[in-house]
Amino acid sequence: MIDDRRRKGIGMTSQRTRERLVERLRDEGIKDSRVLAAVRDVPRHLFVDEALASRAYDDSALPIGLGQTISQPYVVARMTEALIEDGIPESVLEIGTGSGYQAAILAQLVPMVYTVERIGHFSRLARRRFRELGLYNVRVRHGDGFEGWAAHAPFAGIVLTAAPDDVPEVLLQQLAPGGRLVAPVGRREYQELVRYTRRDDGLEREMIARVSFVPMLGGTQ
Repeated sequence: MIDDRRRKGIGMTSQRTRERLVERLRDEGIKDSRVLAAVRDVPRHLFVDEALASRAYDDSALPIGLGQTISQPYVVARMTEALIEDGIPESVLEIGTGSGYQAAILAQLVPMVYTVERIGHFSRLARRRFRELGLYNVRVRHGDGFEGWAAHAPFAGIVLTAAPDDVPEVLLQQLAPGGRLVAPVGRREYQELVRYTRRDDGLEREMIARVSFVPMLGGTQ
């Protein structure tokens, strides 16, 4: 859990401002009280540039540089809700650390979070943020998300924060029996947020919503 001293903000980053965001998410259909509490507790203003801190608790995506964004809080909450709906997974793999916000939300709910980021700048920044916030149940790897993180597989949950045309087979192979994978899938002009659940007889696929994410890219930089 996040250190109380780091959780607090003032003005447009205050607890009251966060409460308004939580109420908005509840009105938009987020029902899981655990997810709403995580959104309330995680200081999103620490995951954006200081110049954008006053907009940190708007329900909107924001730029974080290098053509990447921090996702809209509703989308982060909806993906998290879909992941834990049938039970809290013991370990989650996140593909696409970005600013670290989604991983920080997951870290409030899941015993262990493993997150992979292809851009070295973001992986270093996220490590520092997690350390400063006391989130010691998050491990960061600078690597190609298309490879997953085999050393810690299988995972009870997997989340993708960028959209592949199709979910890579390697990631599906790293999903544990009964595990759930939540991902935006499709090309930029049409993407669906989907949830795969590994059943005894194969993978069950559910469409959750229409979404718009940056494309998932391979390699590292």
